[in-house]
Amino acid sequence: MGCFSSKSLKPSKKTILDKPFEDIRKFYILGEKLGKGQFGITHKCEEKSTGKTYACKSILKKELKSQEDENSIKREIRIMKHLAGQPNIVEFKCAYEDEDSIHLVMEYCGGGELYDKIEALFKDQSSYSEKDAVGIIRPIVNVVKVCHFMGVMHCDLKPENFLLSSNDESAMLKAIDFGCSVFIEEGEVLRETVGSAYYVAPEVLMNSYGKEADIWSAGIILYILLSGKPPFVTDTEEEMFHEIQNAEIDFQTSPWPRISRSAKDIVKKMLDRNPKTRISAAQVLGHPWIKDGEASDKPIDGVVLSRLKEFREMNSFKKVALKFIAKSLSEEEIKGLKTMFTNIDTDKNGTITHEELKTGLTKLGSKLSETEVKQLIEAADVDGNGTIDLDEFISATMHRYKLDRDEHVYKAFQHFDKDNNGHITREELEIALKEYGVEDEGSIKQIISEVDTNNDGSINYEEFATMMRNGSSEPQVEILPVN
Repeated sequence: MGCFSSKSLKPSKKTILDKPFEDIRKFYILGEKLGKGQFGITHKCEEKSTGKTYACKSILKKELKSQEDENSIKREIRIMKHLAGQPNIVEFKCAYEDEDSIHLVMEYCGGGELYDKIEALFKDQSSYSEKDAVGIIRPIVNVVKVCHFMGVMHCDLKPENFLLSSNDESAMLKAIDFGCSVFIEEGEVLRETVGSAYYVAPEVLMNSYGKEADIWSAGIILYILLSGKPPFVTDTEEEMFHEIQNAEIDFQTSPWPRISRSAKDIVKKMLDRNPKTRISAAQVLGHPWIKDGEASDKPIDGVVLSRLKEFREMNSFKKVALKFIAKSLSEEEIKGLKTMFTNIDTDKNGTITHEELKTGLTKLGSKLSETEVKQLIEAADVDGNGTIDLDEFISATMHRYKLDRDEHVYKAFQHFDKDNNGHITREELEIALKEYGVEDEGSIKQIISEVDTNNDGSINYEEFATMMRNGSSEPQVEILPVN
């Protein structure tokens, strides 16, 4: 089983990532091999300019046999960028392509695989407890919860796809492989069989499944954490698939008699063969067995909240420019953000109100005061009508990676440069703001003061591009004019 198609692909000189070939070795020193997968090798690497350590996943292009294989690589990059900022998901940095390979540079996790940690825990049964299992499964289910809320299905959850950030006691668990992942809308049904044999849900084997299949996979991981072995072990894959669909799950033999009733209850609810009645990620995290073992109830700001806060600090012209860019993004590029918007827009009327935003952020674990929610609404509400529409939501929450598409930024500049003379004048800036419902003389003066670094009274392309890059805590990209 895998994530790639086997249909033939005609040779093409066009680059897969739609940007010029670039030698990754100009920027990074590739070091020791960290692992080998079906399509490539992961190396430890060092960024030459900073000395920082990263991991580089190199995918051999000769292994990509179809157009869908190529699309899968591009989708993996889009999904990792879309999920950026989540504490339990490995941080994506950048991608390079040369004649032979595609290289994905991402956060280095030095603590090794979760699989190895599980093995070590079971070797020392005297100190391993259900509380240890809670500590491992909680961040895994949190990844599932965040992914599903943001319109992503992982499709291949297993211990091998989680790493520890370091060797410290406080190391965080990080999801690392999104090669099988897809954008998915609420209620959408998928047909392609993907995943890994031990962890695949029964409905996936029937080629009719939704995001609930991720919960089954997490349930299998929890079953292993509590018993030391998967529930279905057979001589052949075919026999295993039959058992996954039909065999009774063992909760009788050792060590299950010693496992608490509450732990068994949550595993059974996660391994419900009916996806419609299977427990959700939020329900798993709210289960007494998970909550009773919780060390702290302190919420962590999620990606939606952190991006809204960042958007709040931007000047009104940058907000307007981002709204223009949001309108130019393709359906594929905004699919995950659109699903997030739908998840928050509970009455499905196309706008997010104060109460809907507060409820949506609460679902993601953020505890905000009425004042803070009001500030976020006011920040994202570019046209000032009291609610957030889809374009405004995308503007405020899209990852800054959208700006690595030179044409997006350049087209925005051209749109505001009405006379096409290479400068956005004070009058053109005023027109741009009025176009989006912003009428504030003081705001125009402040923008000119901030952005016009050469003090000629107007904004040229370089100054505009610098404004669009600045103010982000996420990785920056070089933006150049499009010829």
